[in-house]
Amino acid sequence: MTTKAAVATVQDYLFSQVSEIDSVLDRWVPHASVEPASIHRAMRYSLFAGGKRIRPILAIAAARSVSDSPDGIEHAACTLELIHTYSLIHDDLPALDNDDLRRGRPTCHKVFGDAMAILAGDSLLTLAFEVLSRLPLVDAERKIRLVEELARASGTVGGMIGGQVNDIEGEKRTPTAHLLDSIHKAKTGALLRASVRMGAIYAGASEEELAALSEYGEHVGLAFQIVDDVLDVEASSESLGKTAGKDEAQQKITFPAVYGLERSRVMAEEERLAAHTALRMFDDRADRLRQIADFIVQRKA
Repeated sequence: MTTKAAVATVQDYLFSQVSEIDSVLDRWVPHASVEPASIHRAMRYSLFAGGKRIRPILAIAAARSVSDSPDGIEHAACTLELIHTYSLIHDDLPALDNDDLRRGRPTCHKVFGDAMAILAGDSLLTLAFEVLSRLPLVDAERKIRLVEELARASGTVGGMIGGQVNDIEGEKRTPTAHLLDSIHKAKTGALLRASVRMGAIYAGASEEELAALSEYGEHVGLAFQIVDDVLDVEASSESLGKTAGKDEAQQKITFPAVYGLERSRVMAEEERLAAHTALRMFDDRADRLRQIADFIVQRKA
């Protein structure tokens, strides 16, 4: 595992990246004074409520593992946060997970109402693809590949929406490894894997580099979800910034429900090590990706 000094270093790195990503997001999302002001207030309320920005950070780190200076990558990377935030707004709605707390503050629909929350999520989704279409420093072929990557990871066949459907339909069913796999490889894993792949595509990765980074993304995505499930059991609502214990209360199919807490922790560590192994063809340019994998498994919130 990483040393305390290394953890401090990666935390400093993540903090600086969050600041950079937020600056780019601020440029793309209409300000709250722009009409219709109500929808822009709702979009910005959820988008700038905090968050680790892990998905865009993964995209940037992946791009920099392929190329020393992938100019403009932060603009492509920020689309992942637009999609992620849209999914959180919709997940919190009464018709889905019905949550009152997200990132330590009332959820979007609690502040702006269900209708405006739905539209805020829709608006962030559509904005993501506008941003990709307007990237100034990549050719048309790579733009199309980036659009396809983000759309597939967000969609129904093996993507985020498909995973959400499996999650809803799996409630109150007997937890099994097969059901768990069908939910989380799509619901959480697909967008995390796409984050790494989009960074690689943006930077012009070779097929070999893309394959290695895709494998890393699969392991990191699984580790992220395992740790999320464990924290839902062990952490407080205050530390998580969302309602703790919701998975068990709603009889969700989670890693602790299928494997137990101790085995889940072991599995997360196995995925961390596998993520490191996937990067074996890269030199120290991929060190940030290795540190991010460590951070994902070691985080407490």
